[in-house]
Amino acid sequence: MNTFSTALAPIMVLILIGYALKRVNFLSNETWHGMEKLTYFILLPALLIRTLANQTLAGSPWPSMLMVVCATLLLASVVLVIFHKTRASVDNATFTSIFQGGIRFNTYISLSVAQGLFGVAGLALSSVVAGFMIVLINFLCISAFAIWGKYRFKGIIPFTRAIAGNPMIISCAIGWALSLSGIGLTGIAEDIFEILGRAALPFGLLAVGAALRPEMIHGHVKAITVSTLVQFALKPLTAVLIIFYSGLSGIAAGVLIIAFMTPTASSSTILARQLGGDTETMASIITFQTLGAFIIMPLLALVFLS
Repeated sequence: MNTFSTALAPIMVLILIGYALKRVNFLSNETWHGMEKLTYFILLPALLIRTLANQTLAGSPWPSMLMVVCATLLLASVVLVIFHKTRASVDNATFTSIFQGGIRFNTYISLSVAQGLFGVAGLALSSVVAGFMIVLINFLCISAFAIWGKYRFKGIIPFTRAIAGNPMIISCAIGWALSLSGIGLTGIAEDIFEILGRAALPFGLLAVGAALRPEMIHGHVKAITVSTLVQFALKPLTAVLIIFYSGLSGIAAGVLIIAFMTPTASSSTILARQLGGDTETMASIITFQTLGAFIIMPLLALVFLS
């Protein structure tokens, strides 16, 4: 219980600080939007490149881990799309927030909890899982924006350009290329990317807090309910079943389960604003899931990790 609470508490504090600063007009709206843009295009990509560039797949059961990641995320995506097609009671922009709320995961919480439970080995394997998930999740989410976002892409060329030009996907590709080639990041290059990446978490969470509208939560009950059921019920249960089928066990199984029971990513609001989603619904989902994670994650851990 303490491990999960310790991982989540700093995140909520930063979100609340961002919320308070926005309420007292400490910074202008243009400054907050600039912070979001800086985080999305520079800081988060730097963090991803540094994290992935120095990881190695050698000695890890990565084929089975990749299978769990792909199967779980694809099933969750299909379920969400079927929901939208058969029960179209929300507009398309709102659905993109539901989709992100059900598909994305909080990398920072996942890595922190994995390290707290399994030490250095847990952090290493959790980073491998994060690398797989980040690429597929960003592909799925950008695809959802391309189809249902306010700025829809017409034709295969604009769609392909949006996928290939996404800074998250580009940064993951660079990170894995550096890792697989054996080049990695060393010396001053690693120092630069470490400093930039270190700023991604506080800046991103402050921006999330600034975008919060607690008074709007009651108007997003359906979106919160659907995304949260997928995030904290469908995904962890599916992952556990596939893990059992694949024969994975030990730390590899543990870090996968942790990754699939975290709240949605705090960067989801940034992506929603950049690609034409519903930022108010997204902020409400993030707030509810992060608060709920204080209770839900320890309960899931008792069931699946004990």
